[in-house]
Amino acid sequence: MEHSPALKKKLAQIPEKPGVYQFYDQAGKIIYIGKAKILRNRVYSYFGKHHDNNKTRVMVSKIADLQYTVVDNESDALLLESSLVKQHRPRYNILLKDDKTFPWIVIKNEPFPRVFYTRQVIKDGSEYFGPFTSAYIVKSILELIRKIFPLRNCTRNLDPELIRQKKYSQPCLEFHIGNCKAPCIGLQKEEEYTENVNRIKTIIKGNLSGIRKYLKEKMSHFSEQMEFEKANEMKEKLGVLEKYVAKSVIVSPGIGEAEVFSYVSDEKEVYVNYMRVVEGAVIQSHNVQIKTGVEEEPENILSTVI
Repeated sequence: MEHSPALKKKLAQIPEKPGVYQFYDQAGKIIYIGKAKILRNRVYSYFGKHHDNNKTRVMVSKIADLQYTVVDNESDALLLESSLVKQHRPRYNILLKDDKTFPWIVIKNEPFPRVFYTRQVIKDGSEYFGPFTSAYIVKSILELIRKIFPLRNCTRNLDPELIRQKKYSQPCLEFHIGNCKAPCIGLQKEEEYTENVNRIKTIIKGNLSGIRKYLKEKMSHFSEQMEFEKANEMKEKLGVLEKYVAKSVIVSPGIGEAEVFSYVSDEKEVYVNYMRVVEGAVIQSHNVQIKTGVEEEPENILSTVI
């Protein structure tokens, strides 16, 4: 099919920036939505080469118009694509079997920030880590974090001025059961809390050797100071960390750090396996089953899952 001059003109104007593109048919209906690190390259790939599979050829022949949205980065493109696909459900899209938004870990933009699981990304200055392909992975990471670093999970306003004014006279139950150090009544300084949050970020990224070193140093320090109760507390936290690491499979200490994707497919579905290797060990592993609308190239299918 020969595409219209108007469509060719739009193709020439597509920028080399990240974003989301939408293909329309003659009736003005969206038939495909995709994301791209570089919009121009991705969209041109549909029109500039012969496609081996029939579904893709048919889809391209039906494209009568296109629209695109430029975003700041690939993460924003992923979120926008996910939202638009759910809204329009185009015929030719690759659809994730689990029709939900992706799980993230958020560190809130607030004094003494909370760290928790979310499926909503809000542009409020908070830090978001992800998206993860598995809620189980997120919950495992958060469980590890909370066993090593007590954090608040209340919604109290912990503005430093309110703490100085002693707005809160008593800590909540979380303090009494050891899950929080009660920064609300001044029992934990903001500097210490911030240092812990910075260490938490390294855990989320899968870099555990630094945390292991920190806990060992603290354990030795408390032992030298004859503070054996605190030393034992560090030992227990180190044990929690080692237990978490032990759940992983050692691939090779020489590998260092890598993210590995593999897939197998049939005519209707693709099964993708993801493994994250840090310090020679598989610390994350997850399988994703997706239904294919257009039989795209392997790198595009993997890009959709990522």
